Amino acid sequence: MTQVTSPDLAFDAAGFQAFLSTCDEPEWLLAIRRGAWERFQAMAWPQRRSEEWIRSDLRLFQLSNYLFPSHTSQGIDAAHQLTRNVDLCGQIETINSHCVNDRLDPELEGQGILFGSLERLAAEHPELVQPHLFSLFDRDYDKFAALHAAAFKGGHFLYVPRGIVIEKPLHLGSFLSDGGSDTGHTLIVLEAGAEATVLRESNSASSAFGGLHLGALEIVLRPGARLRYVDLQEWGQKTQHFAFQTASVDSGASLQWTTAAMGGAFVKVNQAVRLVGEGASCQVNGVMFAEGRQHIAYHTLQHHVAPHCRSDFLYKSAQQDRSRTVWRGMIKVDKDAQRTDGYQRNDNLVLSTTSRADSIPGLEIQADDVRCTHGSTTTKVDEEQIFYAQCRGFTRKEATRMIVSGFFQQIFDRITIESVREAMGRSIARQVREYD
Repeated sequence: MTQVTSPDLAFDAAGFQAFLSTCDEPEWLLAIRRGAWERFQAMAWPQRRSEEWIRSDLRLFQLSNYLFPSHTSQGIDAAHQLTRNVDLCGQIETINSHCVNDRLDPELEGQGILFGSLERLAAEHPELVQPHLFSLFDRDYDKFAALHAAAFKGGHFLYVPRGIVIEKPLHLGSFLSDGGSDTGHTLIVLEAGAEATVLRESNSASSAFGGLHLGALEIVLRPGARLRYVDLQEWGQKTQHFAFQTASVDSGASLQWTTAAMGGAFVKVNQAVRLVGEGASCQVNGVMFAEGRQHIAYHTLQHHVAPHCRSDFLYKSAQQDRSRTVWRGMIKVDKDAQRTDGYQRNDNLVLSTTSRADSIPGLEIQADDVRCTHGSTTTKVDEEQIFYAQCRGFTRKEATRMIVSGFFQQIFDRITIESVREAMGRSIARQVREYD
């Protein structure tokens, strides 16, 4: 695939003006972009000595190597992993942050459901998009956040009215060409009592490709809403991946969020769930598999704002070759969030003597009637288990693959969608090599 690489779209002042000229958007949205660009220019890049970045070396990242999102000369023929044998009711596909497919079953449109390009729906339904867009996302968090707010493109918007239940899954597909840029912003709003399932995949045309992903996700769940959100990230192994992901869960609402990070050379994701209504609950299931010299860092936050809420975060990571994973989790409980039940855990399986796993769980509790637990483990593959399998005719690689799959089984068991369980299992199995 060939990307249009016009120097007019470089990440500088002239490139920003050229990019703005391609945005057919309402003035309120353009004003957000201009303000964010001013803040981006005024900010410094994150410093290595800060706690958030002390384990992630950003010095090799050069923004000048990339451009604002631009059209591609041809499409990407990508096989979707999550949607095998799945009957979808809607789908959005983007290439380098430009929407190429945008559909929703007509009967759902008749129920007031909106699902499609964020740019298109921001113009057609500003009364629904404007109150929610960037309501959870902090544009001033750092230089990456400000740049995303200025440069986002190819976004997705899902709006489900009060009490509407979508029985079939919806699918989001994001693709990168070699050297392309993806700055997609996904906004999901479920009104009171609404239910939906969203399957998200991020792929490159080739596993060897590189590019830039600078994305964000906002999930707004009103009282009693229920969402299952699945995110499988398999960018090319040279891709730089930065993302801000935030959910707000109101009273009696529930969120099941499953995420898997497989691709990318450098991955840095901030993921937060805020439980803002009494009785809200969330379950977050995370898989990280790193190989080569990959660096995958997830910083998670379970923020209990209201009382009687429950959060459950389970992350499992495996590292091979010279790769490294970083998981930094925090359970934060506000003073009024009594009767909180918070749980977080990170387990690591180190598959080589040169790989590394950093795990930093944390608690910040201001309430006095809570149950919050956290834990972390790091281990190697048991040689006795490999020997046992080899004695029964398995090769060392087959034995290692079975052990790794078993390590992640606790995550798979939490996933209620069969195609998702199988897709994640296949993705991990493809990457496992012999344990050295």
